[in-house]
Amino acid sequence: MRTEDTWGAGPHDLRHHGDAEVRDDGAALADLAVNVRSGTPPAWLREVIAASLDGLAAYPDGRSARAAVAARHAVPVERVLLTSGAAEAFVLLARALKVRRAVVVHPQFTEPEAALRDAGHAVERVLLREADGFRLDPDAVPDDADLVVIGNPTNPTSVLHPAASIVRLARPGRTLVVDEAFMDAVPGEREALAGRTDVPGLVVLRSLTKTWGLAGLRVGYVLAPPETVRELALAQPLWPVSTPALVAAEACVSAAALAEAAGAAGRLAADREHLVAGLDGFAGAGVRVVGPAAAPFVLVRMPSAEAVRGRLRRLGYAVRRGDTFPGLGEGWVRVAVRDRGTVDGFLTALERALGVGGG
Repeated sequence: MRTEDTWGAGPHDLRHHGDAEVRDDGAALADLAVNVRSGTPPAWLREVIAASLDGLAAYPDGRSARAAVAARHAVPVERVLLTSGAAEAFVLLARALKVRRAVVVHPQFTEPEAALRDAGHAVERVLLREADGFRLDPDAVPDDADLVVIGNPTNPTSVLHPAASIVRLARPGRTLVVDEAFMDAVPGEREALAGRTDVPGLVVLRSLTKTWGLAGLRVGYVLAPPETVRELALAQPLWPVSTPALVAAEACVSAAALAEAAGAAGRLAADREHLVAGLDGFAGAGVRVVGPAAAPFVLVRMPSAEAVRGRLRRLGYAVRRGDTFPGLGEGWVRVAVRDRGTVDGFLTALERALGVGGG
């Protein structure tokens, strides 16, 4: 685990995201690049959103959705800020907070660092090592960092860090940002920090995009101390979250929706186990899966990954390149978990792309 200073992105394209793999000439491919649960949004949620269109003449009123999110996490409403997706929260944090020494723990989602750099901040990277299973060592983070950003479970590694390890990063005078965009895909949301009010400077980000298929609607939220929520809110424009997004947010934190999400998390874990077992079958060809995986995707090292990714595209499958993540290189790809039929087809294509077996 090491730390590096950076004013620029270096060789890493921090603005590259998985959706780039399935745009334009990739639109017809089987999508194992984007981490949005397939088959979403469900029909009932589509109906809820559609019904909200009758109220578009009025300005959005986020009070009910904010109260619902607060109730879902058993925190005061003053600790909740609704945002236009979790990505907006990264921009708000970068622009609103006075930051002296910012540290981002990589490999992870690149948007937090991009937002910080766009706001004029120098960024230090703590790079987790493959040899350590990309697991966090809290002692590797500089003591005087006043902003630390980490994902849990982490994109793209699929590592779920123990909550106790992350809490060790907290201290007075430091803002600790934990991106929990994929936590609702973890059975029981074990290791979650959302709802904790005893950790100094803790800011937890949640997204409704991944489990509910709302990437196009843009809705997420921040859980933070009231003074931080107020600072971030001052940096928002008026009415930052649309009425359909507010209605969706309230619906997705209902008891019925939480039960549905819990069931989906269990099925996803089983499907992930099937994917990992299939990938492990290519160990003789140099394929290695980072584990244990906990998110709706797995990180995979393989020989000639860029060439294999191109062959997979020609065979009808899109996976996410890994070299745009700081701490990774060209030998990595990220593969989203899908249903067993899709995974079996992908594994057959991968056999051909690797040039192993009889394919």
